[in-house]
Amino acid sequence: MKRAIAAVFTLLVASCHRPPPAAPHYVLGSPYQAGGVWYYPSESYDGAETGLAIVYPSDHPDLTTDGEIFDQSALTAAHQTLQLPAIVRLTNLENGLQLVVRVNDRGPATPHRMVEVTNRVAVLLRFPSGTPVRARVEVLPAESHAAVDQLPGAPKLAIAAAPRGVVQQVDLSSPAAATPVQAPTTEAPREALPASVTIAGLPETVTQSAAYPGRLYIQLGTFQTYEYAAIQRSRVGGLGAAIDSTRNGRTQTHRVYIGPLDSVQQADNVLDQVLRSGVTDARIVVQ
Repeated sequence: MKRAIAAVFTLLVASCHRPPPAAPHYVLGSPYQAGGVWYYPSESYDGAETGLAIVYPSDHPDLTTDGEIFDQSALTAAHQTLQLPAIVRLTNLENGLQLVVRVNDRGPATPHRMVEVTNRVAVLLRFPSGTPVRARVEVLPAESHAAVDQLPGAPKLAIAAAPRGVVQQVDLSSPAAATPVQAPTTEAPREALPASVTIAGLPETVTQSAAYPGRLYIQLGTFQTYEYAAIQRSRVGGLGAAIDSTRNGRTQTHRVYIGPLDSVQQADNVLDQVLRSGVTDARIVVQ
């Protein structure tokens, strides 16, 4: 009798801790606040940025922001503003290792870090244990569009239908694949599979590029008018901000920055001071 009661109790406990069902869907979302800073999600299919990458903590919820099952062994990551999902090439700038990962979550919850990755991604890219890594994120256009188009809630564009004899194919098994390839077909169009079926793990294909650790800077913004850049510089007082002006054709831009900085700790400390001054869109970058 006691064994039967114990078995029932075990089943009840297990049912209470059963994870919610996965329901993958497209997410962009409204502006939100995390770590005292406002973030403004926006679609980007060809952007690239640098900053510091960290590893997910062990206490992540069962589901990611876009409704997928969170898995520390998957090739996935979190980003603060990209559309979800997005497919990106993540580079460890300190050793040049690159890996294609699926961004399906919001985070990190601090402006001091750019991207948060699973344990498996950290192992494959050889992140040092417990240390932020200088990294680069590059959005892959074709792969990201394909990932978004298969999920419910994705924005639909009014486009002309393609000829029945031609379909667009994208090889997701290669990180370098970014150009659709046309292939003839005589089959009738098939109904799209449910998102839970079509979402597949990315291959663990690590490529080697040249290592470029770079230097750490605080970027305070980029402006097309020098006066606005000067106002931004004045807001941070004696922190040593500078303006770098460049010209591309008839367009001139003025970037406000602080640095180079000697360490991650120094970059964190300077960023804290910049944020307290009211420049809340400042970020740590690698150059």
